[in-house]
Amino acid sequence: TQSEKLIAKYGFRHLSTGDILRSEIANKTALGMEAKSLMDKGQLVPDEVVIGMISTALDTYKGVNGFLFDGFPRTTAQAEALDKLLDFNKTSIGVVLFLQVPQEELISRMVNRAKTSGRSDDADENVQRNRLEIYSRDTLPVASHYRKSDKVVEIEGVGSVDDIFQLLCTEIDNKMSQSI
Repeated sequence: TQSEKLIAKYGFRHLSTGDILRSEIANKTALGMEAKSLMDKGQLVPDEVVIGMISTALDTYKGVNGFLFDGFPRTTAQAEALDKLLDFNKTSIGVVLFLQVPQEELISRMVNRAKTSGRSDDADENVQRNRLEIYSRDTLPVASHYRKSDKVVEIEGVGSVDDIFQLLCTEIDNKMSQSI
């Protein structure tokens, strides 16, 4: 929800590893079938595959106003690989927006999303709990990685869509004005 609004406002290129993987699944590629098996279990796709997709996207969309990474990086190793890739491309992460949402609210949102998105992996609450365990173990440390370079901004992720959007915009505008 917020990604769509931010993309419309700022002209960023949305880079969702989930969307890229779902496209691979829909096209029934070998990668897609392997990814589907992992995703249905709540597991992550291997880093080298994800980094390769990101590298291709950076090459494909040169000259855009910026990227909005969605669902990536999910591990500190991915964050470090992304930093190296961006450095090679003479760019860097501008800001990491860290939405704070309680666990039960996240599960509720994912289960509700299953009703409208057709994503089989969203329907099982046990898969959701497994995802949140993986998140706590593997993804939460990514924020610490980016805190070292003062790029993390924590934002309350519960409230109206418009209120959260305004908080996100304020932080993006602040970071953009600092980089000018």
